[in-house]
Amino acid sequence: MADAAFLALAVITIGSAIAALELRSLIYGSIALMGTLGGIAGFFFLLDAPFVALFQLAVYVGSIAVLILFTVMLVKRELIFKKIEDKRRKFAGIGLMLVIMVSLGAVFLDSGIKTITTDEPATDFRDIGTDFVTYYWPALILMGLLLAGSVTGALVLAKREDVENDQRAS
Repeated sequence: MADAAFLALAVITIGSAIAALELRSLIYGSIALMGTLGGIAGFFFLLDAPFVALFQLAVYVGSIAVLILFTVMLVKRELIFKKIEDKRRKFAGIGLMLVIMVSLGAVFLDSGIKTITTDEPATDFRDIGTDFVTYYWPALILMGLLLAGSVTGALVLAKREDVENDQRAS
């Protein structure tokens, strides 16, 4: 059962990551990025780390990806991106990604990480979660207010730009 869930999450995560890179529409690319980050949260659930999974969902999917989506929706695409169609660039990017992935894999395999042992007792992640929510709640609230303020600021700037464009057209 766990193997099937892992394979399903791997397909969803990798598929949505490829979609986030390859989709022409920035809106759909942002939504695919949310799927990728949600898939990573699923991996944390499979690793029996629900606090990290929920933190991943709350911070990355719920805040940062939504902020990226708002930014993409509010900023005019023509001002940022110019369409450059070049097959060589695409193949060069894929080749560079493969070289980097193989290099990182080789470093990881040669690092000897599986042979590391420790005399320390295992960490209970529930204690970490309790400490995090008990002692660091002001930082969480501040981060939420900062993200809410940035979304509100983006909406105000977008509205101001629309008003200025309407006044120029009149």
